[in-house]
Amino acid sequence: MENEKTPQPVRSDTAQPAPAAMVSSTADARTVNNVVRHEYRVLTDEEKAQVLAVKDKGRELIELLASIGTSREISLAITNAQQAVMWGVNHITA
Repeated sequence: MENEKTPQPVRSDTAQPAPAAMVSSTADARTVNNVVRHEYRVLTDEEKAQVLAVKDKGRELIELLASIGTSREISLAITNAQQAVMWGVNHITA
């Protein structure tokens, strides 16, 4: 049928559709794969380093939490760590 969508490739580690294009979160062309925010300001080198540091520390905490075990509390901790990274990056890039 004409209206059927072609299935997207699935990443085996997340069972989610693979992204169409990967763009570094500190790249000046980071609007390429973002349909919501159409304009970004260019980050300074210091801000780019801050974004990477926040994301790296967030990943470190999330990996530590995931290694402890599984529970509702761990799930909440991971969700809140992800949220903390989001808000930290939002502050830097605003």
